[in-house]
Amino acid sequence: MSGWRADPALWAGRRVLLTGHTGFKGAWAALWLERLGARVTGLALPADELSLYNLGHIGRSLDSHVADLRDAAAVERVVQAADPEIVLHMAAQPIVRRSLAEPVETFATNVMGTVHLLDSLCRVDHLRALLVVTSDKVYANAEDGRAFAETDRLGGKDPYSASKAACEIAVQAMARSFLDRRGVRVATARGGNVVGGGDFAEDRLVPDAVRSVKAGAPLVLRHPEATRPWQHVLDCLAGYFAMAEALLTGADLPPALNFGPVPGADVTVGELARAILGALGSTGDYVHQPVPGSIEMKALAIDSRLARHVLGWHDRLGGERLAAVTADWYRAWIEGADMRAFTLSQISAFEALP
Repeated sequence: MSGWRADPALWAGRRVLLTGHTGFKGAWAALWLERLGARVTGLALPADELSLYNLGHIGRSLDSHVADLRDAAAVERVVQAADPEIVLHMAAQPIVRRSLAEPVETFATNVMGTVHLLDSLCRVDHLRALLVVTSDKVYANAEDGRAFAETDRLGGKDPYSASKAACEIAVQAMARSFLDRRGVRVATARGGNVVGGGDFAEDRLVPDAVRSVKAGAPLVLRHPEATRPWQHVLDCLAGYFAMAEALLTGADLPPALNFGPVPGADVTVGELARAILGALGSTGDYVHQPVPGSIEMKALAIDSRLARHVLGWHDRLGGERLAAVTADWYRAWIEGADMRAFTLSQISAFEALP
């Protein structure tokens, strides 16, 4: 199967504002955009000391600005200096368990932070397109195992999920009230659970597995039976870039698209954990330590058929490749490789896949 390929001619010299460039997905996006020849301005919080941003020396690839989305004046300064033609908005508070501990910060960042950004973009003369990244968790989930389509009702029983659903509504309102009339095309992208090299975040499966292997300790899982629409970060970013290109070229596009694995390919947390541990060369297994009273979703699946049809996009690193390519990155890091070069090599290899 062949599908979407990035168009370097469309990105070369293009002024791109990328929010969240110091994060996991954002750092991958920054490197890929550099490879495509884009002129990238980044807006994000400071990078964690151990991060792909630092390991890959991402700061030398773009004009990096440290700013908090909750600070409207700081956002305005960066936006006006960048004068972007296209915006890829990835910055967020992305951790479900952190949202339970810090709900106010989560809503402030994910909802009002996005509103601050969109308000500033209303005063950019050359803006043509805006893609806001939300989440597969924006849907009202009855946990019946059904894969959600883009037209399903939005909701969320934890602050992270609810904040992302609210973000979708805020984006629609700002677009219809201000940006549509200026000819700016706006859409949202709902990506599945993303894994890949360079993720060191708290309370996420792959970083927890890597830390357990390095420490020689068992991997502790809260919900090994839970299912998620796992996908490699490059598959997810390919969907975002395909959607961004469609916005720029004026192609007919729905207001929101899901990006996830092929229908029926969702696996449990425990199954992916065993695959990652095995790919890292560990002979150990996980330990189940349930969290009493947890409200985390047990079942989550999204239907990505519309994106496949509209964009010609498909995932290339599903199945066994997902764990293998992810583990390759962490092995290279543990062995002291040049992680900028290695990450770029994985992008290049991905581009060559059918």
